[in-house]
Amino acid sequence: MIKAVIFDFDGLILETEGPCYQSWNEIYRLHGNELDLETYIGTIGSSADHFDPYEHLERTLGYPVDRHAVRIHRRKRHLELSEAEAMLPGVMETILDAKKLGLKIGLASSSSQEWVEGHLRRLDLLPYFDTVQTADNVDRTKPEPDLYLAAVKALEISPCEGLALEDSPNGVLAAKRAGLYCIAVPGPLTCHLDFGLADRKVEFLTDISLAEALKSLAGDN
Repeated sequence: MIKAVIFDFDGLILETEGPCYQSWNEIYRLHGNELDLETYIGTIGSSADHFDPYEHLERTLGYPVDRHAVRIHRRKRHLELSEAEAMLPGVMETILDAKKLGLKIGLASSSSQEWVEGHLRRLDLLPYFDTVQTADNVDRTKPEPDLYLAAVKALEISPCEGLALEDSPNGVLAAKRAGLYCIAVPGPLTCHLDFGLADRKVEFLTDISLAEALKSLAGDN
């Protein structure tokens, strides 16, 4: 029986993936280059451990860049673009459904605590979460299972009692490696990727109620 629902953040609660790619591509263009989406897309849902855009930019240019200046400019632009985004459709409804069903609510994100909690406060969502696990809490981010295992431990449930909601194959892989059920909700940048590991895939969170999702998962087992 499912006892908790665990949300991803970037691309699932707030569309920050497009702004992140845009902010990096603007940096590349300032240096007379272009960040190909196919090169970048593998890092979605993970971290710079799997794709380092600074190293990639320097390699394509053939010379080093001022990483400190790039970092400040890029982060400011990413934040600016992300703050212009509204909460994604179905998020609030799913949270309220979880509350009505008596489920615990967690979050597992490869981003930093500052980034995630800052946006959750802005969206007035932070009080709804029983635990928020980020890159600051684990040694390895997605697609490794550490974030989900940390969330499961904090929520005091077994992995098979948790349902993850993810927008990227890296996130789905992390959830399945941890032993959770997982519903994939791909975003604009990830919709053409392979989500074969997910227990179910929907276009939007609004396409299915949480009660229906739990019933569907129970019927598959």
